[in-house]
Amino acid sequence: MAVKIRLRRIGAKKAPFYRVVVADSRYPRDGRFIEEIGYYDPTKEPAQVKIDAEKAQQWIKNGAQPTDTVKALLKKNGVL
Repeated sequence: MAVKIRLRRIGAKKAPFYRVVVADSRYPRDGRFIEEIGYYDPTKEPAQVKIDAEKAQQWIKNGAQPTDTVKALLKKNGVL
């Protein structure tokens, strides 16, 4: 099972809001996921990001691969 840490869009049309989730890479973007570890709101100024660093590090240690966008958010928050 290839596990990814990625964004799951839940916002309305033209008002994006994302949850940072751990999911199997075979599932669709907004489909089934294993665990929710944070959120990202790009509509605010500055963009709001809240990620549970402990859970993110644990998943990365267990082999989960963050997507490029999530990797940038993790670096910005000091998790990576």
